[in-house]
Amino acid sequence: MQSTCHVCERTFEARFRYQVREEKGQYVYVCSTGCQQRLLLGADGVHACDTCGATFEIEFPYQMSVGDGSRRYYCTTECRERGQQRQSRVGLLRSGPKRIAVFNHKGGTGKTTTAINLAAGLSESGRRVLLIDADGQGNVGASLGIAGQRTLYHVLVNGAKASEVAVPVRDGLDVLTSNETLAAAELFLAERPNRDRIMRERLGDACREYDTVVIDCAPALSLMNQNAMVYADSVVVPVACDYLSLVGVKQVLRTIRNVRELLQHEVELLGVVPTFFDVRNRISREAILTLRQHFEGRCYDPIRINTKLREAPSAKQTIFEYAPKSHGAEDYMRLVRRVTAVAATGRRAPRPATLAAVS
Repeated sequence: MQSTCHVCERTFEARFRYQVREEKGQYVYVCSTGCQQRLLLGADGVHACDTCGATFEIEFPYQMSVGDGSRRYYCTTECRERGQQRQSRVGLLRSGPKRIAVFNHKGGTGKTTTAINLAAGLSESGRRVLLIDADGQGNVGASLGIAGQRTLYHVLVNGAKASEVAVPVRDGLDVLTSNETLAAAELFLAERPNRDRIMRERLGDACREYDTVVIDCAPALSLMNQNAMVYADSVVVPVACDYLSLVGVKQVLRTIRNVRELLQHEVELLGVVPTFFDVRNRISREAILTLRQHFEGRCYDPIRINTKLREAPSAKQTIFEYAPKSHGAEDYMRLVRRVTAVAATGRRAPRPATLAAVS
């Protein structure tokens, strides 16, 4: 695939990762290391300090910071420290909406139910929410009784704007649907440079009108899920209260670690949600104890087995509409409050230990 160098405007074929970089939600291409240096340093290497405004010439690596799709310049180490503290304080490091991926490699864990009701609960609390179905089975649309004329495929492949493609389904809640065409979108992604960042490029600036984006991921190891994880800033993991689901959590933790280390994207585990909890069953009680032991404060209160949760999709409603006084509605509203509280603090909890006890 031919690209145009942002610096010298020469046409070339990108073959190395350094030749493609993301800045402010867009891709920038450079044909050589020389053009890469000119892009980063500028024509003469002179820049204004982002902290104090003084003009200076770059001499040392610490004077430039590249992260979150943007570059910042600092004339001294003191200005760099002050600037980074200010960015953390005002939230510049995580600008735009909160982006939550609901993810588990294993199917049958209540993932779609959790994504729908988390998104619906957040919208009921006054936020404007976009729910993205990143699973080609299209269960989000089926559960809510909607089928968009255009889908996530058109956003990823054709560059359509997400807010124009999304279907308004409730006050404060829009849904970006998917169907079987998502498989073709994945083939498109596979042929692109920086193929794991296309969703982030397409949705970056286009979703700033939303307060929260919730992504329902497919239960699979796929390029689409890599894109969802690189776009998201946090992950909620539904875990059914059974032995095999506990084993599957280890794989989720490995995936999150790989996204951080290999894809260089700092995604955080927001919380683990035990689902299908039945206090009468010994395996359910043991599962809760195991999850709380390894995830501590990031193991949320369980979602109890509830018939109303199973019935709500047949009525094309969320649990808050179908049975607002049920245990299911109560449990998911408690999850909404917990996620809201954790996201509002901006604190990073200690990373959990590996589930070594589950073998």
